Amino acid sequence: MPLVRVKTKYQVTLPTGIREQVGLRIGDLLEAKVEKGKITLAPKAVIDRGIAESIEDYGKGRSYGPFESAEDMLKSLHANAKKLRAPNSRQPRR
Repeated sequence: MPLVRVKTKYQVTLPTGIREQVGLRIGDLLEAKVEKGKITLAPKAVIDRGIAESIEDYGKGRSYGPFESAEDMLKSLHANAKKLRAPNSRQPRR
């Protein structure tokens, strides 16, 4: 097991073999936490808040599709646009 040294600003260098095993690249983020008296570092993927909200919406069934064709998708978009423009919708008229 390779040893690493804590430097003056509490920096450590991860050995090449360990970095390669988990596929770390420059700029990647690691989540650091203490578990049973040990420090663990785990690669962490960070996604844009808008993407996270979209994934949540999809998981809750707030999505359209899947569609068999682009034409079917366009029909769905037009039908939903008509619903939004309907007089009883909450959208203000122009």
